[in-house]
Amino acid sequence: MGHLLRRAHQRHASLFQDRGAVGGLTSTQFATLLKLGEIGQATQNALGRAVALDPATIQGVVARLRGRGLLEVRRDPLDRRTVVLSLAPEGKAVLEEATEQGRRANEQLLTALDPAERQMLMHLLRRLLD
Repeated sequence: MGHLLRRAHQRHASLFQDRGAVGGLTSTQFATLLKLGEIGQATQNALGRAVALDPATIQGVVARLRGRGLLEVRRDPLDRRTVVLSLAPEGKAVLEEATEQGRRANEQLLTALDPAERQMLMHLLRRLLD
C-alpha cells in the first residue's frame, strides 16, 4: 500500500510541477505557504509541526521562502528572541495562484474517480492521518 501512496503522491507532484510550479514552488513550499495562510502567523517551530516537517527541513523551506520575499518576519513582542512568520503580499499572491494550480492537479489526478469515490478517498486519507 505504501508504494501506491508514494506513486499517487509522485503523480500529483508531477501534475503540479507540469503546470509551471507557480512561483517556482515545490510541493513542500506550497504546503508551508498554504498552512501559514490558514493559521495567519506562526513561529518557525510551530509552522514546522503544523506542516509535519522536521526542524532542519522547515528551516530550509522558510529560508528559501524568506529569500524570495514571500514571508514577512517580525519579532514576538513578548519574547524578542522568537521570530513570528506571516505571508507577505507577494506570498499571498503566489499562494492564490498555486492553490488554483493545485486544484487543477487534483482534478486531473482524480479524473478516474466519480464524485462519491473522490469523497470516500478524502475521508479515508483524513482518517489515516488522524
